[in-house]
Amino acid sequence: MAKPNYNFAKRQRDLAKEQKKEEKLQRKKAAAEGGTVDLEQDVETPATEGEVAAQETGAVEEDKAPNA
Repeated sequence: MAKPNYNFAKRQRDLAKEQKKEEKLQRKKAAAEGGTVDLEQDVETPATEGEVAAQETGAVEEDKAPNA
């Protein structure tokens, strides 16, 4: 059995945390400029570990329907 790559998991958590922080800052900035902001506008669905690994290795899952 393969050993878990804790450094990779930590890096992914840190990147997600940083992205969430940036999105929050953008929402606050947009709200300060005027009007209300749609919270669903910039939110992306979090990828599973398998999807993240597939993205990094360049693997393609052909049996999945497009997200559009």
